[in-house]
Amino acid sequence: MSKYPQIDLDKVQRYSISKRYSKVASDSLARPHKPGSSFRDFFASLSDILIARDLRDFVLHVANARRQGKPVIFMMGAHVIKVGLSPIVIDLMEQNIITCLAMNGAGIIHDTELTMFGQTSEEVADGLADGTFGMVRETGTLINGMISEGYRQELGLGEVVGKILNEKNPPGLGHSLLANAYRLNVPVTVHVAVGTDIIHQHPEADGEAIGATSFRDFRIFAAHVSHLNNGGVVINFGSNVVMPEVFLKALTIARNIHGPVSDFYTANFDMLQHYRPRVNVVQRPTLTGGKGYSFTGHHEIMLPLFAAAVKEELGSK
Repeated sequence: MSKYPQIDLDKVQRYSISKRYSKVASDSLARPHKPGSSFRDFFASLSDILIARDLRDFVLHVANARRQGKPVIFMMGAHVIKVGLSPIVIDLMEQNIITCLAMNGAGIIHDTELTMFGQTSEEVADGLADGTFGMVRETGTLINGMISEGYRQELGLGEVVGKILNEKNPPGLGHSLLANAYRLNVPVTVHVAVGTDIIHQHPEADGEAIGATSFRDFRIFAAHVSHLNNGGVVINFGSNVVMPEVFLKALTIARNIHGPVSDFYTANFDMLQHYRPRVNVVQRPTLTGGKGYSFTGHHEIMLPLFAAAVKEELGSK
């Protein structure tokens, strides 16, 4: 027997499991998928625990926002286009689910190249080694020309690209985010950081035109943010820096001019969770009311899953 004193466990005070709060209950477990069953059945079969529960909740917030006529703002990085998801985003606009689309400058490059030339996304390392990265003549000439035309017409950057793509009517028009948004009267705002996009490397680049058209888009975006109060939704898909920063400033302006803009819902979808989306999209904006969500996974899986769930909830076609 040990010579050292030991605590007496017989004196422990216990209570019944019936009085304890538990995080997991038998009715929250997942159900196995049945071959041939519907997507609605599959989505309902997910467990009611952690992120599956969050995704279900957020889908309801998006659906309720549209039922109430509140905005659903979809912010995105260009990677969404590069992994083939433009048709999914276009469908959400056609279903009147996305009411405003916002992207960085790379978005118009990949969208325009796919629409006009049927291809996009070069091997950066190869072109960087010999100084040819981003130097495709057609891309630089075409898009910079569009921006200059938008400057002359006093249009937003996203607006003029969508307008001109529709006028050109290329074979790839059906999968252009900007062209279809223009057709559907859904604002597309493009938020440019000068020097980050390959079109800035070309002699046709006009800094005055880029700045004026993108700044007009910022004001359009801020106007939409001002309507988020009491049930609106902001989604960030894959923009790690530009859109989270732009959103925070637009929200500040909206609150400065219109007063309280609160009780709305936000979500960040990305392959990795980064500081700015977590703080500037999920946490800070909803401190005065509402809720922010974080979902981690590859865009090419998460966006179709999310979109299908929202359409099922709304009964969309």
